[in-house]
Amino acid sequence: MKGRIAHLECWLCGARYGWEKPIGLCTCGKPLKVVYSLPEKFEVDETKGSMWRYGSVLPCEELSLGEGFTPLFRAERLGAGIWVKDESVNPTGSFKARGMAAAVGVAKQQGVIRAAVPSAGNAAGALAAYAARAGIEAHVFMPRDTPRACVVECEIFGAKVTLIDGLITDCASAMREMMEGEYLDVSTLREPYRIEGKKTMGYEIAEQMNWTLPDAIVYPTGGGTGLIGMWKAFDELEQMGMIGSKRPKMMSVQAEGCQPIVRAFENGSRFAEEHVGAKTIASGLRVPKAIGDFIILDAIRESGGAAVAVSDDAMVSGAKEMSAKTGICACPEGGACLAAYRQLVAQGFLSEGDEVVLFNTASGLKYQEALAR
Repeated sequence: MKGRIAHLECWLCGARYGWEKPIGLCTCGKPLKVVYSLPEKFEVDETKGSMWRYGSVLPCEELSLGEGFTPLFRAERLGAGIWVKDESVNPTGSFKARGMAAAVGVAKQQGVIRAAVPSAGNAAGALAAYAARAGIEAHVFMPRDTPRACVVECEIFGAKVTLIDGLITDCASAMREMMEGEYLDVSTLREPYRIEGKKTMGYEIAEQMNWTLPDAIVYPTGGGTGLIGMWKAFDELEQMGMIGSKRPKMMSVQAEGCQPIVRAFENGSRFAEEHVGAKTIASGLRVPKAIGDFIILDAIRESGGAAVAVSDDAMVSGAKEMSAKTGICACPEGGACLAAYRQLVAQGFLSEGDEVVLFNTASGLKYQEALAR
């Protein structure tokens, strides 16, 4: 890591920290971000068909199962100007592979031997896989109604699985009560490095669109690491002279049954209240409180974007339509993006023909019961 990272910095208060040892949140209780000594000349390592092609702006040496550099498809049958970024082809079948590759890679270099995460499913599977790759002991805490495919995935990678009655927030509480001894908490934004893997989605979109950016990005938002990461990527790319100051409108999509970011956006608040009684079939969107809420909302507003909620029925219909018209095996969260796109056009936030990237964040094969309704 030496020579790449300048320091760690709080996203809210700006306090600075060193990067040499494992670290969690700032003393103010908010997330830390990685600040780099950016290269004077940014180069892509085209010999690598993974996110590690951007190694000069990643926090550790390569720990890879082949994650990243996923396809960006033109999806004319869904509408003029629509692109789909298909994250289902990542290792463990979701975009979570990117963040865990970076977080576990750093943890390995720092000598961490145990890591734990509360998860709605996909982050748990990714931690289990990359911990197995790195020789680190993995503990995952998931809601009892997590899709069975995600539970089995963790078990076969050798992780210790604990199922909890409740939501991901209940899993986080249980993890902190039940874990004994030293361990690294790789919860969303409670360590600085998962976001570094996720930001490569932004680098890829820029490269795949010939170093231009779309008019808008429609992104399913639970913890929001990917949206924040892409926003950080665009800033880094501008600093290195690869793109200009133009930014896509960042469009955050949530479920009607769990929409803390949408409510805060509509209320003009910088911080989001917890969504009480959160319920949705999209397990990745069932996050009632995001620690990075203010970062998500700042990016949405600075970009001229919006936050919208869609129903479970609309996201299932959207997933089926996306799959039938693209050949991509869409998950409910991907379907939510298509449903939200249509809503955003109807409401005038977007125009038909705008260049818009929709994200399919995981394989629909993990959500068979939800998509069978």
